[in-house]
Parts: sequence; C-alpha cells; structure tokens
Amino acid sequence: MGDVSAREPYRQDRPARPAPNRPPRGRWGDARAYAALDLGTNNCRLLIARPQGSGFAVVDAFSRIVRLGEGVAASGRLSDAAIERTLAALRVCADKLKRRNVVLARSVATEACRRAANGADFIERAHAETGIRLDIISAEEEAGLAVLGCHALIEPGSDPALVFDIGGGSTELVLVDTAGPEPRVLDWHSAPWGVVSLTERAGAAGNGDPAALARAYAEMRALAAASMAPFAARLPRVDQPRLLGTSGTVTTLGSVHLGLSHYDRSAVDGLVAPAAAMREISRSLSGKSIAQRAEVACIGNERADLVVAGCAILETIMDLWPAERLGIADRGIREGILRRLMGERRP
Repeated sequence: MGDVSAREPYRQDRPARPAPNRPPRGRWGDARAYAALDLGTNNCRLLIARPQGSGFAVVDAFSRIVRLGEGVAASGRLSDAAIERTLAALRVCADKLKRRNVVLARSVATEACRRAANGADFIERAHAETGIRLDIISAEEEAGLAVLGCHALIEPGSDPALVFDIGGGSTELVLVDTAGPEPRVLDWHSAPWGVVSLTERAGAAGNGDPAALARAYAEMRALAAASMAPFAARLPRVDQPRLLGTSGTVTTLGSVHLGLSHYDRSAVDGLVAPAAAMREISRSLSGKSIAQRAEVACIGNERADLVVAGCAILETIMDLWPAERLGIADRGIREGILRRLMGERRP
C-alpha cells in the first residue's frame, strides 16, 4: 500500500480470456459482446455488454448474494455451504455467457479468495464445473478497476477526490487526481473490513437491546477507524473534499434517503446526497434490530444483518474525508473491466 502514482494505474495483472463455448449467432449476433464477472465476498455479479460510442450498452446482467466469505475470518477457509451457493450462481453466469455472443470475458475474485486457505482450490473447482476461470486479483488492482468503472460520476473540482468501495471482506479507498481524461491514482489503501467480516467480528447484537446495539456499532466504528488510520495520516488537507462511493452499502442507503419502495438503479446511480443525511440514516439503522432493519424498504432480509457494518465503515470514511456531499455509484469493478477490455481492442 502507499503511493502508486508512478505505476500504470489500471494495468491488468492477468490477461482476459476468450469466452468458452461461444454460442451461435442469435439476437445480438451482429454485435461483439464482452463480459465481466466480479465474485466478491458477498456478491456474484455479471455484466455482458457491447461497445456503443465511447461507452457500452448492456446486453445482460446478473447479481446474486452468495456470501462466499461467510465464516472465513474465523476459520480461514471457504465453507462447503458458501462454495455450493457460489457455484450455483456461477452456473447461471456460465449459461448466460453461452447464450450471448461473448467474444472476450474476464472474471475476477477478490478478498474472500485472497484470504481463504482453500481459495485456489475453489477456483479450480469452479473452472472444472462451470468453465469459468476466475483470477484472484490483488487489492490494488481491485481498487483501480473500481475507480475506472465509476470515476465519471466524481463531481467536478480541482482538489483530489476520494473514491471508495465497501466490499464484503475489505474496503478499498483511492485518492485520485481528476485533472486528466482518466483519474490518476495518488494513493490507495485496502482496509481488511467489509460488511461480512466486520459483522462477523463485532455485529452480533441484533436482538434490539439499545445498549448492546450501541456497543456493537461503536466497536465496528473503532475497528474501521484503526484499519484506516495509516491512510488517514497520509491524506492531504483540501478546500473542497469530493467523495464517491460504490457498493451495496451506499446504493442501499441512497435508496433509503430517496424513500424508494424498491430499488431503482436509474434513481440511485449518480445520486449526490448530503453527507449529514447519510450519517443520520446510518445512525438510525444502527439502533434498530435485524427484524426492524428488514422492514425498511430496499434493505429487506438479505441485507438486514450486514447493512449496519456498512454504515460504520461509511461513517468512518466520512470522518477522515469530511465532504459535504456523497456521490453514489451503482457501477464499479465490472464496468472497469469492460472499459479496459473494450478500450484495448478499439481502433
């Protein structure tokens, strides 16, 4: 970790691969399609798109909460149940790749596979059973791809901006200079806490006892702050801090801020919310039981136990980079992969 400005910020450490079992020409037969798969600690996400102008048009997408990293912090291994859930999701992805005119795909795995002793074994099994070859990427490359995928939503300004991605097993923070056509990485940091790992460590209080909930939230905040302290000490002082987040945490809280009855990407992606409002929502959720959180629209049962850890991480980030507003992106690693794949192959 540290200053990486002298390096090529978005270089892929491993090459993309031709998609296996290319299907016959179909509905999208005349358009080359590219695919990006991001297997995180909590989610499995696939995006298939074709070039369009300077960007791309989405052909197909898939997202499922698989909790691959469940229990890894304690056991150091991916559990059998988590592996089976994830393989089921990867089979859906493999089927979509076969049915689309995908000429090139890249699939990446992040913190859960980096940390687990059996991560490499899982990668081999996934390839054998689904045909999808996952690359376990470094935290540095993960951060760079996330920035590449969402930097277009950074608010205008001359000072450096902070982009962050709250994952399931880690949180990536990237300080960027936005003066050029693509952001230049000035500094970056990977904190070893995400919504899954932090919940497992300190978020057990879910029965609604106010004192227990407050203690759990305070412990999560303290752990997050300690993990980010080295990065915080290096951050420059700027007149107008700009902050952009990409993750399920910020998109969920953005939905709550808007009062949506169900998730709407078109309303959330590109939203700029007052930081004070996001703090208020975070603190309100931290005082609710899991059952009460599940009743909040756009949180539900799937995110109810994890969202408070995300709130703790978000508040910590807003402490170290006190922007008045928070930009929210429903885009990140997958879009970064696609832009890199398409950009390298355009004339």
